[in-house]
Amino acid sequence: MEIGVKEARSKFSSLLDRVQEGDEIVIRRRGKEVARLVPPKGEGKRLPVLKKFRSTIKMKGEPLSEVVRKERGGARY
Repeated sequence: MEIGVKEARSKFSSLLDRVQEGDEIVIRRRGKEVARLVPPKGEGKRLPVLKKFRSTIKMKGEPLSEVVRKERGGARY
């Protein structure tokens, strides 16, 4: 992502959040690159948050915990 100095000042906290998630931010002044925000070395890119995706999944049938409980009740070791 590339951003101007003025906008970077007003959105600095959110830019740091994006860098923490693994993004790289280039800051430009009058069209020239003056700075680059990158995650610390040694830390890989974080996995995406799946909360929104999980909310779209529709479950059918019984919960797995119920199935396991029924199977355990019928089986003797």
